This record gives sequence, C-alpha cells and structure tokens, in this order.
Amino acid sequence: MVQETFDVGGMTCAACQAHVEKAVCKLEGVQDVSVNLLSGSMRVTFDEDTLTDRDVCDAVDRAGYTAQAQTSAAAGGASGTSTGTASSTAHPLTAQSPTKKLEATARAMRKRLIISIVFLIPLFYLGMGHMSGWPLPAFFTAHQNIMNLALTELLLLLPILYVNDSYFINGFKSLFHGAPTMDALIAVGATASIAWSIFGMYRTAAALAAGDIMGAHAIAMDSLYLESAGTILSLVTVGKYLETRSKVKTGSALEALVDLAPKTATVVSQDGTERTVNADAVQLGNVIRVRPGEAIPVDGVLLEGTSSIDESALTGESIPVEKGPGDTVNAATINRTGSFTFRATRVGDDTSLAQIIRLVEDANATKAPIARLADKVAAVFVPAVLVIAAAVFVVWMIATGGDVSRALTFAVTVLVISCPCALGLATPVAIMVGTGKGAEMGILFKSAEALETLRDVDTVVFDKTGTITQGKPMVTDILPATDTTGEPVIREKALLKLAAALERSSEHPLAEAIMACADERGIVARVVEDFEAIPGRGVTAREGGNHIAAGNAALMADLGISIDRSELERFAREGKTPLFFAKNGQLMGTIAVADELRPTSMETIAALGNLGVKTVMLTGDNKLTARAIAARVGVSDVIADVLPADKERHVRELQEHGGIVAMVGDGINDSPALARANAGIAIGTGTDIAKEGADIVLMKSDPLDVPRAIELSRAVIRNIKQDLFWALFYNTLLIPLAAGALYPLLGWQLTPMFGAAAMSLSSVCVVSNALRLKGFKPKKA
Repeated sequence: MVQETFDVGGMTCAACQAHVEKAVCKLEGVQDVSVNLLSGSMRVTFDEDTLTDRDVCDAVDRAGYTAQAQTSAAAGGASGTSTGTASSTAHPLTAQSPTKKLEATARAMRKRLIISIVFLIPLFYLGMGHMSGWPLPAFFTAHQNIMNLALTELLLLLPILYVNDSYFINGFKSLFHGAPTMDALIAVGATASIAWSIFGMYRTAAALAAGDIMGAHAIAMDSLYLESAGTILSLVTVGKYLETRSKVKTGSALEALVDLAPKTATVVSQDGTERTVNADAVQLGNVIRVRPGEAIPVDGVLLEGTSSIDESALTGESIPVEKGPGDTVNAATINRTGSFTFRATRVGDDTSLAQIIRLVEDANATKAPIARLADKVAAVFVPAVLVIAAAVFVVWMIATGGDVSRALTFAVTVLVISCPCALGLATPVAIMVGTGKGAEMGILFKSAEALETLRDVDTVVFDKTGTITQGKPMVTDILPATDTTGEPVIREKALLKLAAALERSSEHPLAEAIMACADERGIVARVVEDFEAIPGRGVTAREGGNHIAAGNAALMADLGISIDRSELERFAREGKTPLFFAKNGQLMGTIAVADELRPTSMETIAALGNLGVKTVMLTGDNKLTARAIAARVGVSDVIADVLPADKERHVRELQEHGGIVAMVGDGINDSPALARANAGIAIGTGTDIAKEGADIVLMKSDPLDVPRAIELSRAVIRNIKQDLFWALFYNTLLIPLAAGALYPLLGWQLTPMFGAAAMSLSSVCVVSNALRLKGFKPKKA
C-alpha cells in the first residue's frame, strides 16, 4: 500500500467533498480516502500494484473535478510513500501552503466582488426603484419606455454573470454528472430568475407591439427578476470572499511555522573561510556558524562555543536553554547570546521543524470520525433540496392558480438559502485552528482522529520514569555514618570522594548520578585498583591498602556489615534508592539517589482530576517506592513491578474494564502500550518526532501538557458540534420558511436576495466560530 496526496480543484461545498470521496472509493485497490474541503486536498491509500496516480486523477475528473498528485507537481517528487509515513510531497518549507492558495483565491474573489458590486448598485436601483418610488428618469419610468428599463437591467446583469460564470460552469457540470453541488443550487436558482425575466421581456415586447402599453407595463413589473439574479450572485460572492478571508486566518499557525524556516546559512569551510548559502543547500556534515540573533538553519550538534537558545518556536517554552559543545540544536530556534559552530546532522525534510510542519499538515488532511455525519448528510442534501424546490414550485402553482412569479420566488429562495457550505466547513476549519493552536502550545496531534479520541479519554496511564519523574537520577542525601558517641566517622566531602572513586568505573545509572554530584562540587575521583562489579549487589575495589565497597543492603550483608533497617525503609517510603559505602569492613555512610519528580507532575495530576480523568502510574519499581511517589504527586492507582513487555497488557486490561485510555510514555520503550492505548501520548522533543508510535507528541516534555491537550481536544470537538448544530438547525428552520410554510398564516415571505445573504452568513458564522479557538487558554489546576 502507498499513501498519496492530491490537489483537487473545483470543490465548493460539502457535497463536492462527498462526491469526490465516493468517486475514488469506487476504485478497486483503494483502502482509504480522506478529502479536505478547506485545503482542496485529498489523501488516498491504495494498492500500487492495482492503481496508479493517473487512475485516481481520472476518477476525480470523471466526477466533474480536477486532481493532480502533489508529488507530480513537486520537482523530483516520488510517486508515493509507504503507509504510515508522511507523504512524499514538495519540501514542506518551500511548497505552497494552503494559506497561500487561499490568499490567491481571496484576491481573485475580491476582484470579482468589486466588479459585481459596481454593476449591482445601478441594477438594484433600477430593479427596485419603480416599486419603491425612488426617482428615475422618464426614460425608464414612462409606461411606453418599459423595454428601456428591461434592456438596461439585462445589460447591467451581463458583467455580473461573466465574472461569476464559475457558479454556472461548475453547477451545471455537477448536474450533468448526476452529483449536484452548492453551485448547482445557485446556478439553477439564478438561471430560473433570468429565464423567467427574459420570457417576460418577450411578453412585454409583444404587448407593446399590440398597443397594450398598460398591459406591457404590468407584465414587466410582474416578471422582471434580473436584479434578484444579480443580487444572488453578488451576495454569494460576498459570502465566499468573507469565508475565504476567514479561512486564511485558520491556517495562520501553520503559516507561522513555515515562516520560521531560515532562508540562509553560514557554512564554514575546512580552511576556515565562511560563505553564505541557501538553507536548502546545506549538506549533512557541513559546519555552520551562527551569530547572536540569528536563526539556526538546520539540526545539528554544537562543536565550539556556548550560547542561550530560544526554542519557543518548537516547544512553546519561553525560557532560553543554555547549550554547549555536544548539545543538539534545532532548525528555527534562535541564538540569543554567544557565537558558535555546529555540525549539520539533519537537513531538509529531516529537521525537527520540517517534521512538525508535516505533522500539522497531516492532521489537517485527515478526517475526524465526527465528520462522517456531515459527509452522509451532504451526499444527499443537494439532491433533496432540488426535489424540495421543485415540489414547492408545483404546490404554489396549484395554490395560486398558476401564479408563476410567486411560485418561482418561493422555489428560487429555497434553492439559494440551502447551501451546504457551512456543513462541510464545520469540521475542517475547527481541526485546522485546533491543531495549529496545539502546535503553538508544543502539542502535536498526528491526526484529526487522535484529536477527537482524546476528548473522550477517562483514564490516563503514566509511565513513571521520564514522565512523572525527570528520568535522570540525582543525589538527594549524603549521610556519613556515626560512631557510638554519635559523631560522624567521615566528613560529607570525604564520603563523596570515596563514592566517586568507587563509581568512577561503573556504568550504572546510579553511579552516573553520584559522579554528576561530584563534578558539581569539584571533586576529582581517585584511581582505584582491583575494581569488580557484582551483579545485583554493587562494586568493590582496593584503594592503596584499603578495601572499599559500594552497593545495596544485600552487598553489605555479604560483607558482614550491619545497616539501619529503619533508615532503609524510610528511603523506600520516600521513593529513594540508598547506596551504602564501606571501608575495611566498616560502614562509612549512605548516599541516597532518586529520580526526582518533574516540577509540574503534581499540578498535572490535579488538573486531570479537575477534568474528571482517573490517573494510573505504571512502573517497574517495587510497590513501596511506587506508592511513595504516587502519594507525592496524587496519582490514584499504582501498578508496580511491571516489566516493559507487560505494560501493553495492563493498558488492555483497563480498556476491557470499559476505560478509554490514554498512555503517556517516552515513545520508545513504551511503544506497545502507546499503540494499544486509545490515545498514545509521547513525551519528548526527539528529532524522530514523525516516526514515534504515539498519536500525540508533547514537545516541551511537560506532563502538564496532557491535561492541556485534553482541554484543547474538548474545546475543538465542542466547537465542531456547535457548527454542525448551527448548519443543520439553520437549514431545518429556514428551508420551510423559504418555501412559504408561514405565508398563509403570517404573510411571511423570504426573497431570493434574503436567501442569498442568509446562506453566505451561515458559512461566515461557522468559520468565525472556529476562529475563537485561536484564543483558547487552558484552565489552571
């Protein structure tokens, strides 16, 4: 299977989206199709042995639309990518974004709108003036000159028809293909008004030729609907322009990410000379110099110099991070202070920024399950509206004894008021704004489905190490042993020197913590002899004539050295691991090491509790230590003594008991559990972001982003439901009103012009509601 992304042209509403999906789904070998109305794109997963890109494009063409594979449009693009990876498109930092396309569309729409309004104003004045008593020249008002009025209105309408011909071309094309769309409703409504008006002009001319001047005037007044046709087209264009401008704002977060990409880089040659090149031209292994205030062009490892790096563009964290030789730096982060050089390790599509952009684009291209409802409704909506309009025309013809003008007014109003645009926009605009807002916060949703699933999560399972805790053991206590008088047998610094000498040759994580503490205090580890590591116990060595040892309680027992059991239990209750140190058979002291809690762990658990979400900690630690850590942070349930291979089983068991589970882990050791969970959340800013097995990536490595992500998910889905309700309620309420259901009782009658304005307003309201998500702020715990 391969996955390919296509640009689709000609889509204007949810019905178009549904027709394109249906046409491609019919092809043999297609596994999945997702069409995005907002970006005008389509993602197809298909069997490359059965289908080609050309076959997919041909199916879209037969449905009445256009399609082109993005890889075909991108120079040197491949034909597709394996399922599960991002599609091989143009360079994400240089390819034209949906926002740029929308801006171009908005400019073209603005030009159409200006021309339409310039000719609509006099057309509307002439069309409505004779009924409203507005002053008009006798050239138009005299009964014998009524044809002058009709012909002038027709001439003013022609430019409006010309600049808005796409409604007619696309609308009648969709009718010809048996898949009517919103444009079909507009085209049929406007054409009906124009056709009835032209027919009235012929009748008027015939009456004038027969000498019936008063009759000709009455016919013209009753059958000229040219200003209605012009107003319908102009108001629809107004709505489309406002809608397109609003859509541009929905993609501002993604556009901001694209704009972060540096355009140039300073490459340092082997002879020390420097040259400025395009960032796209940087090769793996190149040495790059970055000066204060400059953006880092690609990912790499710092070679010389130190600096403070602003990584807020990638992580959302505003506090700069100190970097020195050996540390990694990422593209689009800003060098705040010193000058440094680094070696490029990831360039082009492999940089962290490129992968983040790809993730946001992928999420926007996918479809949330809630959107399926809109698709099903849209697939039958437009044909149903055409049937309703036809029925309304027949009913009013019968009810009025053949009054074509009144029957036509009601039927045309039904057509133009029933646009399914709002229905089709409800989901994609909210998803685009929501995922963009998430990216700003350092929360990356890989799909719209993940965004929706997270909303329903009722249980969050945390891996302890690296998630609730820092994942890096640190020395917490240095306790010299005491003699019978209570005096210490060794000073604290001397104990740490002894510990450093023993742990210098050890590769154990606890030894690393002790060495880090010694380095911080400026202690240089002495060299020991006869070093021996005893698995599961500790280490022994000889320092001059002294035999020294470091390890757990079991090693001390083997050496015949007694320890304070109460102290051992106290450390366990506090979640700490004690290491005992001895010299010549005498206990010298204890150094406790612990994996310290992340600063926001307690706040995270409290915030999840406020959201009504149960928390579970999954760890390989013993029960006593696990419960001690859980008690400190407030986790409700603890599952301890768990091997990495068993984490997936525990997540599955929680699901079998009815839980909708999110698993939070580091994305590597926890991969099976992350995949099993309803929503897998990876903590970490690793550069292999796009390859992680999780559904959601927290760029700041901050567990507090878990409740923030849930809150954002709930806000987005709530927004989508509001928009879907509005779109369906709007049509449920206004279609009967437009059909004249209340006219016999209250005399209420909507005109086609009002219908066009209301239809345009509905789409603008939906997009504007989605834009409210840009101001989303998580609650405080």
